[in-house]
Amino acid sequence: MPTDYYTVLGVERGSNESEIKRAYRALARKFHPDVAQDKAAAEIHFKEINEAYEVLSDPQKRSMYDRFGHTGNGASAGMGGFGPFGASEGFGDIFDMFFGSRASATRPTGPARGADLRYDLQITLEESFRGAEREVSFHHLGTCETCRGSGARAGTLIVHCDRCGGSGVVRAARQTPLGQFVTQTACTKCGGAGQIIPSPCETCRGSGRQERSRTLKVKIPPGVDDGSRIRIAGSGEAGERGGSAGDLYVYLAIAPHPRFRRDGNDLYLDVPIAFTQAALGGSTQVNALDGALDLQIATGTQSGATYRLRGRGMPTVRGSGRGDLLVTVHVVVPSKLSRREREVLEEFARLGGDRVDDRSFFDRVKDAFKVD
Repeated sequence: MPTDYYTVLGVERGSNESEIKRAYRALARKFHPDVAQDKAAAEIHFKEINEAYEVLSDPQKRSMYDRFGHTGNGASAGMGGFGPFGASEGFGDIFDMFFGSRASATRPTGPARGADLRYDLQITLEESFRGAEREVSFHHLGTCETCRGSGARAGTLIVHCDRCGGSGVVRAARQTPLGQFVTQTACTKCGGAGQIIPSPCETCRGSGRQERSRTLKVKIPPGVDDGSRIRIAGSGEAGERGGSAGDLYVYLAIAPHPRFRRDGNDLYLDVPIAFTQAALGGSTQVNALDGALDLQIATGTQSGATYRLRGRGMPTVRGSGRGDLLVTVHVVVPSKLSRREREVLEEFARLGGDRVDDRSFFDRVKDAFKVD
């Protein structure tokens, strides 16, 4: 059995029009599916509220309902469950009437900033170490040289849009049972710009921008690493409607080096040494990024030993110090020997030079802690 419309709205049968409207407004806010927690139940209740209000807010329908109830005047037929708003508007439009239009926001009508651009640049480790200046070329949307960014043909004017009055938005008022509601949308004639160009520039067709090529120099500071980014302000795409230009971001990649490996600000270098240098010690020359230097090899150095040379690595970008250079030595055994070299080595072997300590690591640890 259908629910009594007066019960649905919570009003007495003798209530006047303002009391019915006030009750309906309070219930519509409370049971709107977009704000209720139980959306399924709220939707059902919301339909009942709208159906009841459509009948009770119309004097003729209300009179028929009071005399014949639900079956006498066909009040329930064709309601669609949305009452005075019409079935085509749906919950979203009704919600907008109560709580403000979600579609009212429009794009800004003033100058628009140009887009930022990205340029990927590969540099060498030496350029990263010392710093460099590189030249880059790219295409972008720059200011139209013909109209200087105005978008209008020379000698013509830009006028305010006659549809929106230069505001860029169009407002529409709707009369509802809850009062007058105003919505605003972007003006379709000027596209939200608020201005009309009667005679567009022939070069840029009114956009104020044209594709252009550009070449500029990029200063690379010492110490940059993979993924470092250099920002060049104002070198991106030109803005619209006289807006400021975007920025150019140059992303750096360090090319692999044939000799050095980098980890942060530290450099790693492998250096070969003769087995006699490893056994007797001495000095060997190392070619670092900032020039040659002497590395002192300790007596009895084993292959794979690493020497740390502090402050001989990469500089920091902020200029506060440098990393280290870690040199790993690798003992090289000659593959060919002269007769004299063989004789000397054989003599060395007879004197015990061919003995190898094959004790395990744990045996050596035990000896180190042995108490005499």
